[in-house]
Amino acid sequence: MNNSKLTAMAASMMLLFSNSMYAHRAWILPSATVLSGADKWVTVDAAISNDLFYFEHHPMRLEGLIVYAPDGSTVKPESPNTGKYRSTFDVQLTQQGTYKMAIATQSVFATYELNGDVKRWRGAEANLKTEVPANAQKLQVNRMTQRIESFVTAGKPTRTVLTPSNKGLELWPETHPNDLAAGETAKFALLLDGKPAAGVAVTVVPGGNRYRDNLKEVHVKTDAAGKFSIPFAEPGMYWLNATVASEGSRSSYIATLEVLPQ
Repeated sequence: MNNSKLTAMAASMMLLFSNSMYAHRAWILPSATVLSGADKWVTVDAAISNDLFYFEHHPMRLEGLIVYAPDGSTVKPESPNTGKYRSTFDVQLTQQGTYKMAIATQSVFATYELNGDVKRWRGAEANLKTEVPANAQKLQVNRMTQRIESFVTAGKPTRTVLTPSNKGLELWPETHPNDLAAGETAKFALLLDGKPAAGVAVTVVPGGNRYRDNLKEVHVKTDAAGKFSIPFAEPGMYWLNATVASEGSRSSYIATLEVLPQ
């Protein structure tokens, strides 16, 4: 792997795992979330930007992208491409029901000393013990997971793709993510490794913040069962974000949701 690609990957990881105090936000955005009729397609943009859903900073890398069909099978994305400011791919919706597009990453970062020199390592959990020397000193290991999702429904919404993988931080929606309407309150839950994620701060930001001074952020916190509610006042695209961090571990979840007019 050449130095330029390593630098780009490192920049992506720094942006993806930065906390909410920073302006950069990662997201994937489908061209539509609810479709009907024959020969249905969506084009999906993936980027990291200051202003939500605008391409002005950095493309989202498509490594780790999985598209789930309504029956739980995986679908190969068509025409994937990564440009200067965004990545794109197409999905043909050949089944009736809800699809999920997810970019999931799991990384392990380690720092240690060997013969007086500071060393750094990044890779998969399975390779940690074999690639970091057994005699490493002052070993510090940080595990990071992130899941970025959006949902698209052809015809009637279904729930198969909403089943959690029980890995990292995930959304368990009581209200279907393609059945959100302005003026209504949606109910969700967060799970961490399959268990309720209690006391987690959730931030929801409507798109279009490029043209307003007030971000109109909504901040809520999950209850003891990991549940939370979001009142959606206006139609539009929304960005949802939550992060759980502890010593040596960090897990975050991001979703792009569309709220339709009543």
